Amino acid sequence: MPPSLRILVVALVASWAGCSRGPEAAKPDAGKAAGVVDGGTFRVAVSESRRIERAIATSGSLLPLDQTPVAVKVPGRLGSIVVDLGSRIREGDLVARVDAVDYDLRLKQSEAALGQARARVGLPLEGDDDQVKVEDSPAVKEARAVLDEARANRDRIQALSKQGILSASELETASATFKVGVSRHDEALEEARIRVAQLQQKRAEFEMARQQLSDTYILAPFDGAVQERRASVGEYLAVGAPVVVLVRTEPLRLRMEVSERDAIKIKSGQAVRVVVEGDTNVYSGEVRRLSPAIVQGSRTLVVEADVPSQGRLRPGSFARVQIVTLPETEVVTVPAEALVTFAGIEKVFMVADGVAVEKRIAVGDRGSGWVEVVSGLKAGETVVLVPGGLQAGQRVTRAAAPGVEQRAAEKSKVPVAGS
Repeated sequence: MPPSLRILVVALVASWAGCSRGPEAAKPDAGKAAGVVDGGTFRVAVSESRRIERAIATSGSLLPLDQTPVAVKVPGRLGSIVVDLGSRIREGDLVARVDAVDYDLRLKQSEAALGQARARVGLPLEGDDDQVKVEDSPAVKEARAVLDEARANRDRIQALSKQGILSASELETASATFKVGVSRHDEALEEARIRVAQLQQKRAEFEMARQQLSDTYILAPFDGAVQERRASVGEYLAVGAPVVVLVRTEPLRLRMEVSERDAIKIKSGQAVRVVVEGDTNVYSGEVRRLSPAIVQGSRTLVVEADVPSQGRLRPGSFARVQIVTLPETEVVTVPAEALVTFAGIEKVFMVADGVAVEKRIAVGDRGSGWVEVVSGLKAGETVVLVPGGLQAGQRVTRAAAPGVEQRAAEKSKVPVAGS
């Protein structure tokens, strides 16, 4: 209990006559102390200001941040698998491999076809650069040479024909030869373009074959652990057949539901405290994701937080959660012993001018041995602990108690009866 809390012994006094100094009052009554009604004693305390945090209590489930079946991308017989249940792997690590003999042969076949396509356009058999000018292909060069010769021959015969040296029939023959040259040149260009397109096709087939060979290696898509193994060595797997189920366990995804009344208090970035069954440790996390809508059936808001697993938390665990909505605020509190609840009404008994006063209050959060007073009481006011049958209006007086109570009263410089 904080130093500001003063524990005193309070004696109930029956009437003003009992406090008189007359001869009759000086006589003891049936062994009771003078001025004490029925020998009843009460402790009192002082309401105090306390800094507390605001939190919303709820429950939720711990889930993996990511969960996915790791499946094969190419069909085939499973040649090997290097992980099992519980294995921890990192992104890019080998999980399993499909038998790659067929895919290796397919790659060699595509490589040979690509070499042939490169040769048709005048490129070396091997190489990654497929850039080629259509005009520089051998067939186009040959057709262009024939066309140039036909053009020159036509022009020469045309000039001689104008001089009357050659006949018109020879000019017509030369012109026809030139037209055939143009047609063959155009045909050669078209054929060259087709060969370039075939080269691109063979390049794509080669890259696909190489990718399929690479896809025989089944790799982990992210850091995680194997939750389930679904295939065995020697089993034939179709495209998309899962080999293992991989989960990301660092951090974990805490999914919880908050009532519609408290939903407005939840914001991204708020701290959460998590406790799971069978573990006394308290784990910390942070709110990361909020649903954009209230669930109509349950009138709740789905909230997700990221919680570091620290190697001890497991997906699927049930969790009790506190979401800290306000890290620290100053409130007035009284000991829980001072609170009286009757018919749904909450109240305390105060000591004012030596008289017990009943006062209604509104309470808020509760802690270990204390209750927050939202309204009806200020810090520094004296309240009676465990009032029992105390009634409003009964006159009380303070009497010093030995030990800690006396020292607390002296330290706070509160007058104590009999001092």
